[in-house]
Amino acid sequence: MVTAGLMRIVYPCWKPSGEGESSSKDSNGRFDGLLWHKDFGNHANGEFSMAVVQANSLLEDHSQIESGPMGSLDNGPHGTFVGVYDGHGGPETARFVCNNLFKNIKTILGAEFTSHSQGMSADVIMKAFMATEEEFLSLVKKLWLEKPQIASVGACCLVGVICNGYLYTANAGDSRVVLGKLDNLDKTVKAIQLSSEHNASYESVREELRLKHPDDPHIVVLKHKVWRVKGLIQVSRSIGDAYLKKTEFNTSPLLAKFRLREPFDRPIMTAEPSISVQKIIPEDQFLIFASDGLWEHLSNQEAVDIVKTSSRHGIAKKLVKAALCEAAKKREMRYSDLKKIDRGVRRHFHDDITVVVLFLDSHLANRNIFKGPYLSIKGAGYSSSGIDS
Repeated sequence: MVTAGLMRIVYPCWKPSGEGESSSKDSNGRFDGLLWHKDFGNHANGEFSMAVVQANSLLEDHSQIESGPMGSLDNGPHGTFVGVYDGHGGPETARFVCNNLFKNIKTILGAEFTSHSQGMSADVIMKAFMATEEEFLSLVKKLWLEKPQIASVGACCLVGVICNGYLYTANAGDSRVVLGKLDNLDKTVKAIQLSSEHNASYESVREELRLKHPDDPHIVVLKHKVWRVKGLIQVSRSIGDAYLKKTEFNTSPLLAKFRLREPFDRPIMTAEPSISVQKIIPEDQFLIFASDGLWEHLSNQEAVDIVKTSSRHGIAKKLVKAALCEAAKKREMRYSDLKKIDRGVRRHFHDDITVVVLFLDSHLANRNIFKGPYLSIKGAGYSSSGIDS
């Protein structure tokens, strides 16, 4: 039971979607302290479960599931869209992406479907990422003088689209999507990572940055045993982070700790996602989309094993709790004690964590006629409001 006092603490950051609707309604998910969960629902291609736990003073993770038209026309392709947006430096970019990325996919796909009779494609998703990036950078420019710190806010963006029997995954940052795939030989479910991560902790990412910036010996810096781009940020790709993309936003009045000593002549970071496309087959059982807060505590196979051996109802919440139990164990404390720690202080123990589990029915995914249900849900009862409303 969430007390009135706790709701007063949680509510300012977690607004329920829909005017006059209680956050405890199952249609909008439920709160359990700083944990929000939508235990079970149906999307166009199967079933889903969703959960979010807050650690930061302001929730920086945003997420969404959309099922229905993928373009602006009802007679265009239909499917399911999943987005996980892990903000850093503040919630503004993640909120903006949650409001605009899917909208841009629909607009771009609608235009291409009419003019070229094309369906969903990697190109449509790429264009939507870059359009959302440009829109956010325009917002930064507009607010630069009154709110310069918005230039240091960004979001890792993970997207999955199921359309016409294909799965498209796109990632900019270090969130991750893992497929649970049935092995017909031994009947086990194997974890297959579908996304590429852009974090300087990986040698391949550091090498990519060095190749792009051969004249900069400090493009990646090992700082307190953590590799960071320019000694500032761990991820190399994101939407936002204007201060590392345009030199005009890397000067006063931005806080000195974000400013580089020398101006740069080309973007240090990029919003360009890594995209993969694959046909959905009967062996594809489920997908786990999650921000890096989950993967800090659970391996890919551990997460897949939990999903495979558990009830579908509330499975996203179960994954979040498994990660929190591991976080508590690492600090030699009990999960029940971790739950008592308030947001803000909680960040010393774990990050904000978002999990979306999407179960796949290959027959539904490959059918040509959309039979519903239409769905639009945002994680943590989030509603459109704030800087970009």
